[in-house]
Amino acid sequence: MPGKATAFESGKALEQAVADLGSSLGLDVRTQVKVGRRLWGAVRNIDIVMTRTDGDRTLGLECKAQRTGGSAEEKIIATIHDITAWPIAGLVVFGGEGFSDKFVSYLHSTGKAVGFEDLESWLRLFFGLPGA
Repeated sequence: MPGKATAFESGKALEQAVADLGSSLGLDVRTQVKVGRRLWGAVRNIDIVMTRTDGDRTLGLECKAQRTGGSAEEKIIATIHDITAWPIAGLVVFGGEGFSDKFVSYLHSTGKAVGFEDLESWLRLFFGLPGA
């Protein structure tokens, strides 16, 4: 099932893999970028922000990993809604074996989430990079 091919030990491991991928594609990669505050006052950070080196396009990425069934599914739904408040385009990147098949199907249907194994082609298309 797409979305389950790559196992990650933690969300931080997924973040590092996403950042490394962006760098390998020649994108400027920043991590934990502050983007204002949430309704209840907490600082809102974007896990990763990627920008084309010519500054033409910018994308924020939130990374969610889950090894076994758990609460990441609930958090992703809130995150998909949260990215609509960002001043840039946003995407949830998910990875790990713990997401149910139905939830992975839901994520794909939103158009705002992609499994890590599909991220490179998604980034190439979004940023207009060769090989898209």
